[in-house]
Amino acid sequence: MIRTFIKRTYLTLILLFTYVPIVAMIVLSFNASKSRVNFTGFSLKWYQQMFADRNIVSALQNTISIALISSLVAVVIGTLAAVAISTMSRNRRNIYMSITNIPMLNADVATGISLMLCFITFGISLSFKTVLISHITFNIPYVILSVLPKMKGASIYEYEAARDLGATSLQAFFKVVLPEIMPGVVSGFMLAVTMSLDDFIITHFTRGAGINTISTLVYAQVKRGLNPSLYALSSIMFVSVLIILLITNFVSSREEIK
Repeated sequence: MIRTFIKRTYLTLILLFTYVPIVAMIVLSFNASKSRVNFTGFSLKWYQQMFADRNIVSALQNTISIALISSLVAVVIGTLAAVAISTMSRNRRNIYMSITNIPMLNADVATGISLMLCFITFGISLSFKTVLISHITFNIPYVILSVLPKMKGASIYEYEAARDLGATSLQAFFKVVLPEIMPGVVSGFMLAVTMSLDDFIITHFTRGAGINTISTLVYAQVKRGLNPSLYALSSIMFVSVLIILLITNFVSSREEIK
């Protein structure tokens, strides 16, 4: 009984340290004044100012555009890569999986600087395009690791049966294989969106002048003092990511029930 009490207390403390600051930020986003200590009244003016601020709106548009486009491209590339890896021999599969894990284990600073130097070396100016390419690059491994377990559960016999019945390779893939691995594809897409929305370091090193995402905008604002409208923006982003994670978990749980 004492052990159970200690475990619950420990878990409660972890949750408090994790979510109390976020709750405080959300509460302050509805505060009528700029005070970080006193709640002077409920107000939506910081949310109104947020949508009226061109810099914030531009950063929000860039963040959402980069997250969605990079995730879609990463899903296509990552799904095809997962299909290819699943057909390899064990030794080759282990080699490619080790290569896939390197970007995930590598420090974001090293990845960001490497990508920046790569763009500069090939004469590519840092811009929205370079940020997009960078996000696609670090999203692909997450998609592969989400899709690959579903490929192991897919039946090769159904694919071969479809081919025997006259279906082309593409038709057999889209009609037979893709529906079976779709939960993994959706999970990979949701995870890629979440990682893209959350990224700062790689974006900071690969963006050009005048290109801001939410994370880089907040970093720049910290030096001058945070505007409460950024509390509102951060609150919206937190709720958005939370919804994405809930949807991902819901899809995964339904697949496990099936």
